Amino acid sequence: MPFETLDRSPPPFFKQGPSAWSRLVFYSALALFLMVADARFRVAQPLRATIATVLYPAQWLALQPVQMMQNFASYLTDLKTAHKTEEAARLKLAEQSQRAGQVEQLLLENERLRQLLALRDRVQASATAAQVLHDATDPYSRRVVIDKGQLQGIEPGSPVMDESGVLGQVTRVYPFVSEITLLIDRDQVIPVMNSRTGTRSVVYGVPTPHGGQLELRYMSVTEDVKEDDLLTTSGVDGVYPPGLPVARVSSVDRRTDSSFARIHATPLAKMQGVIHVMVLTPVGQPDALAEAAAPAASAASAASAASVSRKARTPDRGRQP
Repeated sequence: MPFETLDRSPPPFFKQGPSAWSRLVFYSALALFLMVADARFRVAQPLRATIATVLYPAQWLALQPVQMMQNFASYLTDLKTAHKTEEAARLKLAEQSQRAGQVEQLLLENERLRQLLALRDRVQASATAAQVLHDATDPYSRRVVIDKGQLQGIEPGSPVMDESGVLGQVTRVYPFVSEITLLIDRDQVIPVMNSRTGTRSVVYGVPTPHGGQLELRYMSVTEDVKEDDLLTTSGVDGVYPPGLPVARVSSVDRRTDSSFARIHATPLAKMQGVIHVMVLTPVGQPDALAEAAAPAASAASAASAASVSRKARTPDRGRQP
């Protein structure tokens, strides 16, 4: 075969274009340009939206097995939680039913004993619902502001409580708002009684960086105080109605170098994040005192009338006929 008939040019497979380094620099510059243009002018937004719309059915189909597994696992978890909640609710309902029966029996016995001993009933303090607006501006105190004031009948010194226990006391009253000092404030003191032993004492507020607690001071080391004892208001101060839950004893430290025990208690009321409260009428208010003194006054007047009639029927032996 003559050499003139052969194609001396290399086949296309061996043709070489730009070098790899040149292509890398070109495509890197193009990618950088597209990123800057998309960030500044959003030139790729229509393309991105079109691709997302086209690929959505495929994505939805691909995610269906995962979504079904997640829903099934969530269903099993919710079912297990519901069973536990139902069991706990049944136990709590049975316990509350038992306590309700005991409380009803105790109330009947209390009423019979008071009638037998001719004792007056306890004063039932009225209450006003209020909402907490915000914390007080003083950073060194534990106080909150509620949306009720003088126009709603709020009086200074009124006890305040939430659904769990005593929260504090009204210290300042304005026409439309009032300021409540919480129990954990360092200037707040409340007389309490140990519901287990009947021992009366006084608790003081102890503020801490993460909230606060209460401290029972001047309690002897030999005093019968245990952890988890319930502390309620004693009512001896004439402000707090007796029997309101205040706190539970959290720690008892009987030190050998002191004649007084160091006892701390955790308040039952929600000292942080409380929203709704009840403002009670102080026991020492005139209306409450008048209500409490009415039976005693009637009994005293009846006794006085009986004494006068007895003297009228008895002849004076010292008088000469």
